[in-house]
Amino acid sequence: MRYSQSRYIRHSLAALLVLLVNTVTAGIDQSPAPDFTLKSNSGENLRLSELRGEVVLINFWASWCGPCRQEMPILSELHDKYKAMGFTVLGVNVEENSSEARKLLKEMPVTFPVLFDNDSTVSKQYDVVAMPSTVLVDRDGNVRYLHKGYKPGLENTYVEQVRSLIRE
Repeated sequence: MRYSQSRYIRHSLAALLVLLVNTVTAGIDQSPAPDFTLKSNSGENLRLSELRGEVVLINFWASWCGPCRQEMPILSELHDKYKAMGFTVLGVNVEENSSEARKLLKEMPVTFPVLFDNDSTVSKQYDVVAMPSTVLVDRDGNVRYLHKGYKPGLENTYVEQVRSLIRE
């Protein structure tokens, strides 16, 4: 009987962990998004606070992450579709060495700025624990939504949330 209970508890905890990693956390306390400056793939420094007045989707990703690769073209389409309405996507690569990320970007170009967080300073500010992690920031610079992980179909939620924040 003990073995069954122990096994049940382990399976329940594993299921809960999967659920947490793939869950959308909506309605966050609207805390100010930590400001940061990072070098972009174009060689320029980009500062989050310079985008105040726009809705910003910050996507933390790594080249070794399969769901990240799957999500990137979708984020590029989202960026293109809503850019004229005051929306931008920032891709933040979290790898110490950005050479693999740069190689991936040549194979799979995106239209949004990609930034390099080689020392994980920004990832730590945003408490990134899952790959990919996506944060939506409103026009006032407040974190409004957090998504840990990616599964096909989540882009529909992104669209709803982006549209809602653009309308505010």
